[in-house]
Amino acid sequence: MTMIDSLGIAYDLAGPVVEAAGPGDRPAVVLLHAGVADRRMWEHQFRALSAGHRVIRYDRRGHGESRDAGPRVCHHEDLLAVLDALGVRRAALVGSSMGGAYAVEAALAAPDRVTGLALICSGLAGHHWPDDMLAQARERVHSSVPADRLARYRGGAADSVDPADALAMARAHTLWQVAGPDRGRADLSEEVWEAAVEMCRLVFQRMWSGPPTTERLLDPPAAGRLHEIAVPTLVVNGLADVPGIQAVSGLLAEGVAGARRLDLPDTGHLAPLERPSEVTDALTSFLKSTT
Repeated sequence: MTMIDSLGIAYDLAGPVVEAAGPGDRPAVVLLHAGVADRRMWEHQFRALSAGHRVIRYDRRGHGESRDAGPRVCHHEDLLAVLDALGVRRAALVGSSMGGAYAVEAALAAPDRVTGLALICSGLAGHHWPDDMLAQARERVHSSVPADRLARYRGGAADSVDPADALAMARAHTLWQVAGPDRGRADLSEEVWEAAVEMCRLVFQRMWSGPPTTERLLDPPAAGRLHEIAVPTLVVNGLADVPGIQAVSGLLAEGVAGARRLDLPDTGHLAPLERPSEVTDALTSFLKSTT
């Protein structure tokens, strides 16, 4: 692990130092983790893709080994600042869940710096999640922690966070989203289950115990600007993921001109972790189109 001290961001970098400067050159690749995870979710892709690309994975501020986000954070600006700090002029962005949302924002904010987008079970800034999805999350995830304690955690009013609460929430969230609402724990391997729960547990632990943060998104929002994206785009959707999230994959595939969509059967929200070889193969093929 290496730290960009000016940003407080922990990252890993591997592979040849090759920029997408001319025809046939391979672009740098940045792997952007999901909101319920950290950069460890990319282990397979990071190692495999670095055989031919300069690959960067990092923890967003407030996640993993990076420092707290502070009172205000803008994640797509942090992404561009990471490129600056590491001397990367242009890169292909591979984003999972909210990592995909921030990749889209970066492509809209600085189109000259992005050679391609791979959006895996992606979020979309400015999109409003459907009421039935939010109700399901309350019923199946939020109910895993007593309502009074959860309110204190979310409001920053708790003196401390019970580790058992963070673990209970992580297990419930992993079951609902990573396995998928119509699957069970047995549908995930023990390795995937344990990795997903541990990353998610740390997310809740830090979210509830860290300083309050206000997130600033791109303005105007990305949800109404997909037609502006002009780089090769791959949309990967897990067919066992939460339906509301799958709907965003549809919006991205239809809204970005020329986007290619890949549906993975029996796959929940963290496809790079659950289907590592399939996702790596799809990315390897896709990256050839981003040179």
